[in-house]
Amino acid sequence: MGISERKQRQMEEVRATILKQSWQIVKDEGWQSLSIRKIADAIEYSTPVVYRHFESKDAILEEFSREGYALLADKLCCAKADHSSPDQQLLAMSYAYWEFAKQHPKHYQIMYGLGIPTCEMVQEIDEIKQVSDILNESIAAAIKLSKNPDVDIHLKRTTFWSILHGLVAISAISAPGCPEKALLTLEDATKGFIKALMN
Repeated sequence: MGISERKQRQMEEVRATILKQSWQIVKDEGWQSLSIRKIADAIEYSTPVVYRHFESKDAILEEFSREGYALLADKLCCAKADHSSPDQQLLAMSYAYWEFAKQHPKHYQIMYGLGIPTCEMVQEIDEIKQVSDILNESIAAAIKLSKNPDVDIHLKRTTFWSILHGLVAISAISAPGCPEKALLTLEDATKGFIKALMN
């Protein structure tokens, strides 16, 4: 292995260590506690080493956000693949979204710390666009089966995403001890959305 290859491998190893330690801090103390200084201390390097790999704490959080959206897209794809009709796909995806939020709370907090993604974010970040496209496909298929095929797909996608995100947020804040009621609310809201969409 040449000098440049060895340097590249070392850079990748340090970057991976930064991310691993950053995630440990997020898991132990919450993402608000993450700082470049804390990461540098944990990996026993100086802060310029961390800055060489990530220009800011936000760049590290964006990395975790991308990772979260990739995981979510995978969950949604698997849920969707189990059903052929768009209404069943949407219902299955709502459950998958819910389970993702429960199983990956730290990712979810980073992904949605400032609310649902803006249109610009959806277009600029591939992992968010993948989630958006998966939702769009089933919504578009449901609209084709409806009495009003001229409905704005993007508006309906935003509405559906807002319902899912809102219910997860409400559950996390106000009803962590009542998962059965929260799940019934999710099912009711999703079925209401599907019924309105397909009429």
